[in-house]
Amino acid sequence: MTTYLLAGGGTAGHVNPLLAVADRLRERDPEATVLVLGTAEGLEARLVPARGYELLTIAKVPFPRRPNRAAVAFPARFRQSIAAVRRIIDERSVDVVVGFGGYVSTPAYLAARRAGVPVAIHEANARPGLANRLGARFAATVGIAFEGTPLPGARLVGMPLRREIETLDPAALRVEAAAHFGLDASRPVLLATGGSLGARRINRTMVDSAAAITAIGWQVLHVTGAKSEVVAPGVAGYRMVEYADRMDLALALADAAVSRAGAATVCELSALGIPAVFVPYPVGNGEQRFNAAGVVAAGGAVLVDDADFVPEWVDASLLPMLADAERLRAMATAAATAGFRDGTDRMVALVDEALGEPGGTTPQGA
Repeated sequence: MTTYLLAGGGTAGHVNPLLAVADRLRERDPEATVLVLGTAEGLEARLVPARGYELLTIAKVPFPRRPNRAAVAFPARFRQSIAAVRRIIDERSVDVVVGFGGYVSTPAYLAARRAGVPVAIHEANARPGLANRLGARFAATVGIAFEGTPLPGARLVGMPLRREIETLDPAALRVEAAAHFGLDASRPVLLATGGSLGARRINRTMVDSAAAITAIGWQVLHVTGAKSEVVAPGVAGYRMVEYADRMDLALALADAAVSRAGAATVCELSALGIPAVFVPYPVGNGEQRFNAAGVVAAGGAVLVDDADFVPEWVDASLLPMLADAERLRAMATAAATAGFRDGTDRMVALVDEALGEPGGTTPQGA
């Protein structure tokens, strides 16, 4: 019986692909032991136990960015984290560590190396994080979601997706999806979302452009996020919700999308062949622009800076795109060529390869 230790957490970008891989491992071998390593503060503290997995936690030890008291304490605390993971590996007879980045992954990789346990890594972003940059130097296998991600030995596997997204049949679900959100299944739908917390620029511009978008025959499904500052515009065919508990139905209904360019969002829209306008998050290291680069280059999406996504841009660029059915069909085809629906199986194959199991090889390219 194989024991897997999946390490990652903090954000949905780390937790969701981790859970997709965990589910697939458990599906194919119910006798396997699938453990998850995380922190008590991250999103994994809620999502992992709810999915039926045992969550083992270690202290969150962020890498110090400036010389201060935390930097002085870091070496000792970091060694303690490595030792804690090493105890888990030994006591639970872990056969392989599968890392997805985040605070807990670095001590997990180093503990596995010291224990002689193989490491498999998945990097969800086009710009890899510090943990995976370190771990990839000695990992047995490395999978990446986006082509060109600079990690040694990396192979393109796509994003591990939830089963309901992998197998989504938009045509079969369209009537149910429209009923769920109170929209008309016979009319096209533009999905607008900024992620779980929303996006102020996307929210404001979509509300201000509500009348213009619906006037050309489109409906809007607007997922505002929990901290939205906008209110519904009161326009027929414009449905605003704070949170979509059935995101699979929202995606089944979407004929086009306006969204941030988080890794999971880019991969889901591409895998499903949904034409998109990506408005990258303007703060940070610019990784969202890189996440969207492949599908934009393929012709499946358009990139617009946050500062430029205003009603005037909608009038000049988005409305003509929505009105051009032939262009949207071409974009949908191009988006699908840049996406993967089998990213979970491709990543599981790399885990098998790390374990030295037969059949555990994955193609170098798409």
